Amino acid sequence: MHEPPLPWHHYSIQRTFEAVSSHPDGLSTSEADHRRRHHGPNKLPDPQRRSILVRFLFQFNNLLIYVLLAVMLITSLLGHWLDTGVIAGVVLINAIIGFIQEGRAEDALKAIQKMLSPSAEVIRNGQQQTVAVENLVVGDIVLLQSGDRIPADLRLCRAKGLQISEAALTGESVAVDKQSEPVAYQSELANRACMAYSGTLVTHGIGTGIVVATGVRTELGQISELVSKVRSTQTPLLKQIALFSRWLTATILTLATATFSYGVLIRDYPLTNMFLAAVSLAVAAIPEGLPAIMTITLAIGVERMARRKAVIRRLPAVETLGAVTVICTDKTGTLTRNEMTVRTIITIDNQYTLSGTGYDPHGILTCGNQTVFPETGSPLLQTIEAAVLCNDATLRQEKHEWHIHGDPLEGALLVAGTKIGLDAAGVKNQYPRTDLIPFESEHRFMATLHHSHDGQAFIFLKGAPERILEMCHQQLTTSGPASLQPDYWLAMIEQQAQNGQRLLAIAYRTAQKDQVELTFGDIGDQFIMLGLFGLIDPPREEAIESVHICNEAGIRVKMITGDHALTARAVARQIGLSNAQETLTGHQMDQLSNEELFELVNRIDIYARVNPKHKMRLIKILQQHNHIVAMTGDGVNDAPALKRSDIGTAMGKNGTEAAKEASEMVLADDNFATITAAVEEGRAVYDNLRKAILFILPTNGGEALIILTAVLLGFPQLPLTPVQILWVNMITAVTLALSLAFEPKEPSLMQRLPHPPSQPLLNNHLIWRVAFVSVIIMGGTLGLFQWELTHHSDIERARTIAVNTLVMFEVFYLFNSRFILAPICRRQDIVGNRYVLLAIAALSVFQLGFTYLPVMQTLFGTYAIEMSAWPQIIVVASSVFILVEVEKAIMRKYQAKTRPPR
Repeated sequence: MHEPPLPWHHYSIQRTFEAVSSHPDGLSTSEADHRRRHHGPNKLPDPQRRSILVRFLFQFNNLLIYVLLAVMLITSLLGHWLDTGVIAGVVLINAIIGFIQEGRAEDALKAIQKMLSPSAEVIRNGQQQTVAVENLVVGDIVLLQSGDRIPADLRLCRAKGLQISEAALTGESVAVDKQSEPVAYQSELANRACMAYSGTLVTHGIGTGIVVATGVRTELGQISELVSKVRSTQTPLLKQIALFSRWLTATILTLATATFSYGVLIRDYPLTNMFLAAVSLAVAAIPEGLPAIMTITLAIGVERMARRKAVIRRLPAVETLGAVTVICTDKTGTLTRNEMTVRTIITIDNQYTLSGTGYDPHGILTCGNQTVFPETGSPLLQTIEAAVLCNDATLRQEKHEWHIHGDPLEGALLVAGTKIGLDAAGVKNQYPRTDLIPFESEHRFMATLHHSHDGQAFIFLKGAPERILEMCHQQLTTSGPASLQPDYWLAMIEQQAQNGQRLLAIAYRTAQKDQVELTFGDIGDQFIMLGLFGLIDPPREEAIESVHICNEAGIRVKMITGDHALTARAVARQIGLSNAQETLTGHQMDQLSNEELFELVNRIDIYARVNPKHKMRLIKILQQHNHIVAMTGDGVNDAPALKRSDIGTAMGKNGTEAAKEASEMVLADDNFATITAAVEEGRAVYDNLRKAILFILPTNGGEALIILTAVLLGFPQLPLTPVQILWVNMITAVTLALSLAFEPKEPSLMQRLPHPPSQPLLNNHLIWRVAFVSVIIMGGTLGLFQWELTHHSDIERARTIAVNTLVMFEVFYLFNSRFILAPICRRQDIVGNRYVLLAIAALSVFQLGFTYLPVMQTLFGTYAIEMSAWPQIIVVASSVFILVEVEKAIMRKYQAKTRPPR
């Protein structure tokens, strides 16, 4: 355990130097080496990874496989080497399939490591030098400039126009202004203006900082440790399969033991024969093809999702998507475009709205419902021209896409000017800049000095509205400058803030034509207020539709962001969250007990100013409500919650590698709407898995009943041998059952509610269906076996007919299984899935080879039955199709009577 970090943001610069035993000239080389040896390098620990051998052996970690291995051991002890070999082959094939399909090992910690820059500029021995980042120690003095990646946690001791993008760490969508003065002790991470955190990026200005934490002791390191301690949750399907496997294994072992005991004690059969009968029963009851079918079905789902831009990194996540009940989504870059856009322009005369989103300079300026074209000399045009002139950003088109170079807020002002037809380059040529005062957080404004070609000089001012108002004594109207009306401007500021807009104010004043330098002495209180710009990070259009689809599908969308509550609430209203009125901040969450938060999480959909621990806490409490939680995000700060959630979803384009490696799914197009497509595919996969299971289990049930009934009735020889049973199970699983994985999506899939996590894989109706079909298969197969044995007295011939009858039963039942309750009454219901027909054709070839090839006859003890035997096999097997369709009709009528009204 590490000691809790000191409140460096609350310490003065001098106190910080004293606490880390350093000074402005930096550490000596010997002292730095000593500290590095004592505290270790400035890097994160390498993640532990499973070896290839361990990953392969892990594929055998399945109860059903354990039973098969036990059966294999018993057959080898009895000397049935053919049975042993076939069982070993089945187990090995399943393991190989699982090993190949398994995704890459988790690599979240390694991805976070890559965010550290390789070198840093420091002051040691009173001189500037470059050192490797891992050699930084507490007390080092680090020099920062635009473009640098912060190499460790720093207490800033100097900041000149310093801005740092902390979006990956805090979720704040705009670069943060930094300064060197201490801030309040209780300040949240996003408000610690005197701190620079490891892994964040300098976007503007220069600065100097004292290293106060390295490696795992940094904020980034704490997230790394949080990720390493998070245990990935088990998916609903895996939980259900585990429960089903335990239940099925207990049943199989109980039946096998009871059968053995009955045969030996009641029927007085030889021990060896009853061992073989018990083994046959176990092999018959185990759906050994089920693991392979599940893996392949999920893999098909992965391929389908990839075509829809959702990249699945872990197979079980496919099915988890179908069960999702809550999506916890980050705001910046996920629901929004992460591109600042001017939405409102306010002058003393009017309030204007500017359409368009992002950096694409196409939009319309309107006032009320009327399109506006700014007139030459109007306050509106002068306001926009001033914003373009007092600006350091550039707008460029690169490969049909528009990009901003510089501060996003300044870039948005350029885009606004271009939308109304203003030629930014022409305006700057008309009023060339001669000097400037860059924006700094201490004075909260930027000022530029310009001269026109006819000898006029102007100072333009841009910055925080309250600060700019303090420096103005007049405002520009259509008739010229007039006395300032501060109440009007303050009311506009409050109104736009309530709409979640970030505000910038623009002002100007004339200057002497011979003035060529700009100093703070030139910035007084004689400016003329021009107007206000209201900026937003606009929501993605597709995100609005996506949220609507989620609402219809019974999925609650919750916004979890590091941004301001007002901004979050405004975006929530625009995208249509179920509850866009109530907000809970990270600070408020800290005041709530787990019990109090438990009562609120289902109602509140907006969480603002949260940190990684808040996200983790929310997800845990939502999971305590039995929700299946998907978490979307793109930053390092999202990684722990992405890993802890049931289905972590990272952004592929703008997401950090740490977020991607901690996730089960990556959106290749960063499109929130892709989530709904993935959920739809996940639901389809779950449907197809249930259909496959509903198809496979009656085969095993029928086989087990055949063996059990034969023992109970005292048959002198078993109707099926263990290797014949394995043949049927595997060959039908990889042909017939696999074809169900390609079933098309059923209508209204996204109008259903998610299937409850507590819902068993097989409900009472499906259990009844399995038992019903098992009895039909047992009765037909055993009856035909006994009839053949009575009339021909050839056990191999009778067994061959029994095996082929069993297989034909499955062929006819496959058509029933395409729809769990809907009838098979149209041609499309028969031929709608071409893979079903291909599977039947392939199976027919295999069965003919099984019956007539000499090598197969030797391996499986089969007999070349005459062609006249096939019609009776088909007639008997077709009975299952008719009986199941009758059962479906009865169940539909029953459910129609008992279904409660909507």
